[in-house]
Amino acid sequence: MEWANELMWPLTAWHWLALGLILLSIEMAVGTFDLLWIAIAAGVTAIFAAIAPAGLSDWQGQLIFFAAAATGLLILGRTVFAGMRRLVSDHPTLNQRMNRTIGQRALVVSGFSGGMGRVKLGDTEWSAETMDGSNPGEGTSVVVEETNGNILRIRIAG
Repeated sequence: MEWANELMWPLTAWHWLALGLILLSIEMAVGTFDLLWIAIAAGVTAIFAAIAPAGLSDWQGQLIFFAAAATGLLILGRTVFAGMRRLVSDHPTLNQRMNRTIGQRALVVSGFSGGMGRVKLGDTEWSAETMDGSNPGEGTSVVVEETNGNILRIRIAG
């Protein structure tokens, strides 16, 4: 076991760099953003271990520096950079075909009964239901308000 002590102590910049890369690899697999900040703290600690004076860069100093850096960066990541966790899309309706129909005009192709009927939107006929339970006649212009599965929820265009 003496070889293990020689391998780990004293801690060097290479140990911290390896820890940072391992944590970064795990972060890439899980995507929580929490390990990202700890990996960055390990990288900063590697720089600290490489350039700090001998009295500060012993293993206790490195661990204290790492703990402070990890805590600070984790708090910073949870507050200032909290927006990184939200998924923001340039195309919010990408792969959501039904949501792309909202706000579009359609034409009733068969009279409604009980608030249900069919409309033509573009070159496709869709099942539809009225928002207010009305029964628009054939040829009436309607607007898609929302969707429910593959059913368009419409209102009469005004």
